Amino acid sequence: MPTAFATLMLPAERTVAAPDGSDVRVLLGLAGGGMAHFSLPAGAVSKAVAHRTVEEIWYVTAGAGEMWRRQGAREEVVALCAGVSLTVPLGTQFQFRAAAHAGLEAVAVTMPPWPGDGEAIEASGPWAPTVA
Repeated sequence: MPTAFATLMLPAERTVAAPDGSDVRVLLGLAGGGMAHFSLPAGAVSKAVAHRTVEEIWYVTAGAGEMWRRQGAREEVVALCAGVSLTVPLGTQFQFRAAAHAGLEAVAVTMPPWPGDGEAIEASGPWAPTVA
């Protein structure tokens, strides 16, 4: 039986808090993946995490900031602004922060869909988190 069509407007309020502390507005998903909108207010820093079973593709829709990613000995910090797309491969440790003058907003696709509690593992990132 085919999957039903779905349509959804971006929720006005956050749906949940991500394990990294960012605000999440859950969007739609299918069997192969799910989509969500993430945001951090100006000057905020997420917690550093890694995922056990999922990987993600991010697309920054507004604001500015930075993303730190580490896989073993490979490590980098990239500037984030509207139009930037990046990947978070399976097992990558990552942390992101919003610029002092602008909040940060991104849409991410999680593959496979987010499995729930216990997926994110805390990591040691380069910045002190400011979110709960």
